[in-house]
Amino acid sequence: MLHVSEAPPQYAPPVQERELYVHFLVASRDYAGRGIGRQLLDFAREQARQRGIQLVRVDCWAGGDGALVRYYMSAGFARTTEFTLGEWQGQVFEQRLP
Repeated sequence: MLHVSEAPPQYAPPVQERELYVHFLVASRDYAGRGIGRQLLDFAREQARQRGIQLVRVDCWAGGDGALVRYYMSAGFARTTEFTLGEWQGQVFEQRLP
């Protein structure tokens, strides 16, 4: 499942350009290792390109062993803002499209 929307203002700093923000991305663990998450990210990138948008941002839980942070970095995203909401540690990423 993929949901794009405006960036959450409580932890994603505003940007001075149009963006596509991946607000929610989840795939069933039953299909782990099949590239579903990357396909959803590719779809988000394509949506951005079709809209003439060059910036894609996403956030994730940054706690635990850091696996989600490594996942987004391996998918081509760069770390930007770290944040905490209550006890939830998060990381915002961005990727600029050519």
